Amino acid sequence: MLTHRYIDRICIGALCLALLLTLVFINGEKWGIQNGLRDPGYATRLFDASKVHMINILIDDWEGFLNQASEEEYTTCTLVIDGKTLENVGIRVKGNNSRRLTEEYGHQRYSLKVELDHYTSNHYYGLDKFSLDAAFQDNSYMKNWVAYDMMAYMGVVTPLCSYTWVQVNHEDWGLFLAVEEPEEAFARRNFGKEHGQLYKPDYRNLADENADVHLRYIDDEITSYDNIFRNAKFDPTDADKKRLIEALRILDTGENLERAIDVDQVLRYFTVQVFVVNLDSYLGRTGHNYFLYEEDGILQILPWDYNLAFATYSLGMPDPINDATLYVNYPINTPASGEVMTKRPLYHHLMQNDAYFDRYHAYFDSFIEGYFESGRFEVLIEQTRELIAPYVAKDPTAFCSYADFMLGVDTLRDFCLLRSQSVRGQLEGTIPATIRGQSEDRTSFVDASMIWLPDMGEIADLEKEKGSSEK
Repeated sequence: MLTHRYIDRICIGALCLALLLTLVFINGEKWGIQNGLRDPGYATRLFDASKVHMINILIDDWEGFLNQASEEEYTTCTLVIDGKTLENVGIRVKGNNSRRLTEEYGHQRYSLKVELDHYTSNHYYGLDKFSLDAAFQDNSYMKNWVAYDMMAYMGVVTPLCSYTWVQVNHEDWGLFLAVEEPEEAFARRNFGKEHGQLYKPDYRNLADENADVHLRYIDDEITSYDNIFRNAKFDPTDADKKRLIEALRILDTGENLERAIDVDQVLRYFTVQVFVVNLDSYLGRTGHNYFLYEEDGILQILPWDYNLAFATYSLGMPDPINDATLYVNYPINTPASGEVMTKRPLYHHLMQNDAYFDRYHAYFDSFIEGYFESGRFEVLIEQTRELIAPYVAKDPTAFCSYADFMLGVDTLRDFCLLRSQSVRGQLEGTIPATIRGQSEDRTSFVDASMIWLPDMGEIADLEKEKGSSEK
């Protein structure tokens, strides 16, 4: 029995403290108190973007792991992140075409997926999964980095990322970009504990119609949207799936789009997406490489995978189009052919609404002014170059030489600066902003003939092609 003379006061005080803590927990965000879910520890540790982090992969049979890359199966390893050790971590090779071409070109520098909780309840200060991007076809090491920074600047929910020096069994492996994978930790950080559903629509066979990947309404049957639902990140119920289908039905009508789409978010996304000329995307031939977030029947589109952005979508094609002037001036109003556009309702139907179209242009104006004309972009490029250059210089598995890296950075910078000039001209009406208009008049184009697009990164031997193009 408690016999302290002040036991009543102690109990009352403890009860008051408990009530106070409950109020703080419930109203903390409203009162400006940091939320551990929205501001998790990993955001300021692994994803502190001001430095290059250290990751050591400790694995029993690294050569065997690399030789089985095509199987894309998880293998157990121990991971040491900036000195913190995590055991029984799942790791596998990442990528489709990039993985296949890496093999064909005789390399073993694969991008990797790291699933901390694949075998156990592991996490890194709340982080459950991230990827290590190998900079495939990216001599600048910056295409993903810059594209994600642009998205974040425009207020789009974006994966965190940072540069990491990777070792394997204490031996240097190379400079990679760590990217937060959109999974549970990502959803909680951006949308709270009671978040909605997250999907990564993708096709099984590119030869198929893949209307669901393109976010086209087919019918009300759940089975008609396999390319969306089999790639769900969580465990959606039938009610969740029907809610998404209903959003696609509304989108298909082109009317009352606010009932199905976070219009403001989607317009901000497309501002950057169109700027970076990512032809391996929702607005490209494949129509993939994005995440879809649904909550309460409202859809958002989230950014993903930009190593082939900035008009470098060639993937070893025998006859790639390397016309930098064409892509620097790529039209912002019709960023794909009519055949593609009419099958991409998330862009096409929004742009048919005059108010949304005007807002899209207003966002482009704000983006060009604040990100490029202010000098912000050039500062980012040079600061990043200075940060990672010493690591690129010693990267033992790099796809390119140090000189190629420096040229790649310059080319990426010049492409974006010239593109910003063209977009400004398109907004002001001095440069045609549609495919039809540009086919009729290229006289006012921003000249980018000094740019050779493969300098941003292609692995195949292009010297013969480059020589013939200069004749």
